[in-house]
Amino acid sequence: MIFLYSFLIGGALCAVAQVIIDKTKLTPARILVLYVCAGVFLSLLGIYKPLVDFSGAGATTPIIGFGYSLARGAIEAAQKDGILGALSGGLTATSAGVSAAILFGYLAALLFKPKDK
Repeated sequence: MIFLYSFLIGGALCAVAQVIIDKTKLTPARILVLYVCAGVFLSLLGIYKPLVDFSGAGATTPIIGFGYSLARGAIEAAQKDGILGALSGGLTATSAGVSAAILFGYLAALLFKPKDK
């Protein structure tokens, strides 16, 4: 059942973003920032953690999950290291994902050549 819940929650998050793209004049970049900030805000309110527990990767894979990871890392590090942890915890918590994105983007650029349209 976790696969179904992941699919439904992840699909719902992506469908909401698509509706925002279609019905507003917001650019995809602004919607991306909105989703990251929403992930942080919902994490701080304690709303997003139950959603992650319920759906797993369906809630953490979309970009809103990146905001959740930033907030969770900052909160955990702040409890352990104080104000310095609050500043560095989000970066530490998300560094593996950001590093992987950079590495795979670089490898894709080396392996494939863009074609002119």
